[in-house]
Amino acid sequence: MHAVAPPRRTAAGRTALLVLLLAALAFGTSTGPARAAEGDVTWTVRTAANDYGEDRSSFGYTVNPGGEAEDALVVANHGTDPLNLAVYAADGFTTDKGQLDLLTGGKKSRSIGAWVRADRASVRIAPGKSAEVPFTVKVPSDAPPGDYVGGILTSLKQPGDGEGITVDRRLGIRIKLRVSGALKPALAVEDVHIGYRGTANPFGTGDATVTYSLHNTGNALLSAGQKVTLTGPFGTLSTEAGAIAAPPELLPGERWKVTVPVHDVTPALRLTATVAVTPLLTDAANSTRALGPVRTTAHGWAVPWTLLLLLVLVLGGAVAAFVLVRRARVRRARREEERVRDAVEQALRDKAEQRS
Repeated sequence: MHAVAPPRRTAAGRTALLVLLLAALAFGTSTGPARAAEGDVTWTVRTAANDYGEDRSSFGYTVNPGGEAEDALVVANHGTDPLNLAVYAADGFTTDKGQLDLLTGGKKSRSIGAWVRADRASVRIAPGKSAEVPFTVKVPSDAPPGDYVGGILTSLKQPGDGEGITVDRRLGIRIKLRVSGALKPALAVEDVHIGYRGTANPFGTGDATVTYSLHNTGNALLSAGQKVTLTGPFGTLSTEAGAIAAPPELLPGERWKVTVPVHDVTPALRLTATVAVTPLLTDAANSTRALGPVRTTAHGWAVPWTLLLLLVLVLGGAVAAFVLVRRARVRRARREEERVRDAVEQALRDKAEQRS
């Protein structure tokens, strides 16, 4: 996973820091060492082989409040020059791209970064050599139960290409910690909205977009399976969305915005979106368990404007035709009345002439 932070100024306003994170922090299955390489500078980090295992892709522990765990990070120098690396831990968070990232040095860690301490703040490694860096996870006695994610890092700061630029290259491994106690996984579906885009075909279907946010309101790391359905009035004209990509595993308190396209939707004036989410919990053995589904509904408009315009035109034409026919009938009736009146008047005149 790569993350680049924008340059930032120091108090003097002249020095910028570019952070490059190259870390085995994502929830993958690779067990190989994480590698950082730039020119002649190359190093790797991996988990130490001990009672926790030999081929671990990351660090993982379950610790009671007030308890601790001890482990080690192995750092190897594959370059041609000695390496002086800083070693520290940091809290993790999910980026808007769904990747796990770690807080930079300027941000305060409150869990993993505060509870994990390496036995040394830096390590010097000769070319072709490796060093094992022990660290301890000390959980405070008042730590709330639940899941915490972060990482332990090695860092090398070097001058960048530009003046006043320092490149901080960081390489680390993910740490997942579960503090024992009542585990209360909970996932909420919030801010559901429906958007609809019709078609020029008055009898055609359109495309809808359903957006919502997944909010991890519990204390456990969660992913989810998702299903979205659109229906018209009284549950008619049902349309299901296609397969929806699984969200990243969300840390407690995190939100993830989801946008779901739904095609071939009948514009039934009033649409109802039903979002069904099945939270997925990963236990200590890394097996996934589905929890009870969460359902939320919302409403939106899907107006068939082209069809309505066509109906207005047809209705307008029918009204205009009726008016024209009505006017023609009125004119004919008036002409007939005038003809009868003229005939009567003529007959009266003729009769009067005969009497005289």
